[in-house]
Amino acid sequence: MANFRMSTRDLLTQPAWQGDDLGAPLPESAHAVSVALPRWEDVIGYEEKKPEVVAKMKLGYPRFVIHPHVQELAKQIGPGFTCLPFPSLNVAKVGAAYVRHAAKTTANVVLGKGVFGVVTEATGAQALKDFWQHAGLIVSSRRAEAALQGRRENADEAAAARKELIERLAGLYDCAPDDVLLTPSGMAAQFAAFRILSDRNPDQRTAQLGFPYVDTLKIQQKFGAGAHLITELDNCEPQLAKILSAEPLAAVFAEFPGNPLLGCADLRQLTPLLRQYGVPLVADDVVGTPLNLDLGPHADLISTSLTKYVVGTCDAMGGALICNPRSPYYTELKAAARAQHEELLWGEDAIILATQARTFEERMKRHNANGLFIAEKIRSHPAVARVWYPKWENAAAYEAIRRPEGGYGALLSFLPKNDAITAPRIFDVMQVSKGPSLGTVFSLASPFTLLAHYTELDWAESCGVPRNLIRLSVGLEDPNELWQRLERALNVGG
Repeated sequence: MANFRMSTRDLLTQPAWQGDDLGAPLPESAHAVSVALPRWEDVIGYEEKKPEVVAKMKLGYPRFVIHPHVQELAKQIGPGFTCLPFPSLNVAKVGAAYVRHAAKTTANVVLGKGVFGVVTEATGAQALKDFWQHAGLIVSSRRAEAALQGRRENADEAAAARKELIERLAGLYDCAPDDVLLTPSGMAAQFAAFRILSDRNPDQRTAQLGFPYVDTLKIQQKFGAGAHLITELDNCEPQLAKILSAEPLAAVFAEFPGNPLLGCADLRQLTPLLRQYGVPLVADDVVGTPLNLDLGPHADLISTSLTKYVVGTCDAMGGALICNPRSPYYTELKAAARAQHEELLWGEDAIILATQARTFEERMKRHNANGLFIAEKIRSHPAVARVWYPKWENAAAYEAIRRPEGGYGALLSFLPKNDAITAPRIFDVMQVSKGPSLGTVFSLASPFTLLAHYTELDWAESCGVPRNLIRLSVGLEDPNELWQRLERALNVGG
């Protein structure tokens, strides 16, 4: 096995799954981007901000839980105010403008320790946090640590790492290095695409195909003219055609496949329709990855998160926006993307990402094999009512964009029978690490709907997402041994 940069606790063999693990960083690193929420009640306690749960959580996913280094940096550059630091003056200006608009309060930009803070009153705190979360233009924990220590990045090492990373991504996406723009998070890539296309047609709404990852829809709803949500992937072409015949759209967004329902819109039908109306498609391939999918004939911009499968070890943030050279709007969109772009991926994060990207293809092939094996095993278990996995959800649509040697990925969701009673029981005894994120070399599970949509569970269910759904990101453990662990948990609910 290649060296996958695991922490002192090897989460492949010693998963964080028991109550005593609550709040443990996943992995054991000051820069971990996940945190152990090992029991169903822990997730509810986290969502309801119960003190006994929150007190144990030192870290979390960085767009949702502000890292301690970032909190300290904010205190130092904006003492006496609600403050968050951002990586550039332009980003801070956009953030301050959003706070003023959304919260109807003051927000100003301050410079300190090499970053740019947005300071506001208590009434602007939620809007400021929303901008940080949704836009993803964050100061990473490594950048905050360096700022607190008065360190600058090594310019030569950072440039070399970014160049290596860009060239590797260009190879995966069949494009030129100049078509790849790095971002500090995957959501920042989505936000960049949204800004490019909403600036192109500022008064036009967008459309989202399929139930989306939470912040993708929030971006469209909160930063633009509004969004249409089409959740029925089997019937989205006539619904989209009806919308397009009634109003112009700035863009259409879709995930390939979706998270957590793992379905795909059928681009064989949709691409001709979108090209007919001149509407660009932004494709998010975080779950599918460029190793498995070829979106080149269809997408105009591709956004991806490097935080997931590319890094694998769950200890660095990053993203990328790809300007697809096969798009009819390529020249226009690339010029707009380049004009907007700032190099905001911190050098130390770029070094981690570039290093890990060297083994991405090898790892992803194993993820594919393990994911399919576990999905088929869970699907055949008598305690399980349904499994969502790309091989079975909108299968023909997925096959149409799957590369000849591509697989089905390693993310699946399942719903136990009698789920209101059995799902919490099964989840609590699953011997895999449990927390937010996906694409990790160690398996990682969560009650995804509770974690992502706790305040809107009825709405999520109306969109076809069960509240007791369990999402599993299958890792690189020995698949037979992993299945034995999972089977024991499923037998509890059987």
